[in-house]
Amino acid sequence: MDFSEQFPIVIQSLSIGFLQTLKLFGITLLGAIPLGLIISFGSMSKFKPLSAVVRVIVWIVRGTPLMLQLLIIYFFPGLVFKNPIWGGGEEGRFIASAVAFILNYACYFSEIYRGGIQGVPHGQQEAGMVLGLSKSQIFFRITLLQMVKRIIPPMSNEIITLVKDTSLARIIALQEVIWAGQAFLKGTQGISGVIWPLFFTGVYYLAFSGLLTLLFNFIEKKLGFFKA
Repeated sequence: MDFSEQFPIVIQSLSIGFLQTLKLFGITLLGAIPLGLIISFGSMSKFKPLSAVVRVIVWIVRGTPLMLQLLIIYFFPGLVFKNPIWGGGEEGRFIASAVAFILNYACYFSEIYRGGIQGVPHGQQEAGMVLGLSKSQIFFRITLLQMVKRIIPPMSNEIITLVKDTSLARIIALQEVIWAGQAFLKGTQGISGVIWPLFFTGVYYLAFSGLLTLLFNFIEKKLGFFKA
């Protein structure tokens, strides 16, 4: 089979794999962004036992490799409790991957949120209290917008890193885009021993990362009128 015959087969396979990558990326953000904010509130809680437990969890998650967390979350229930809750199919591997990614990135996002919230001058919150605003009103009307301005650059870096980190899901055989490209090395769909599909996986990542970079640059400019 020559290149002209291989090309459409490879592109179709890579596109299917990239859709899986996009799905994992999107679900991770949907789960990690709100969960990270909740975790940041826990780490800043004035109830010391709660803040201590949350900070230890964040330290463990941020201090260990995401690949290790994927392996433990996917295999631990079945090997230790004899209850393979994820199942053995592609759907089960995807759910396990999503859980691992959401927990991992929520902990990273929580530290970014915490830094953004604590970076807002405390005097502004005191001014809100003098005006008779509740704590929730102070957060949403005073703290939140200034926090968003501060966290956009580090959040954008983490989100672009997430695009590339999705490739780690292949460690539990999730069929994302790199898994699809690597399959042509081993032999699939009548093609084996070819490496060029792996280079094309890089094109998918570069294009998606480029679009995200443009998006975040646009958001930063739009938020430029807020004084951080």
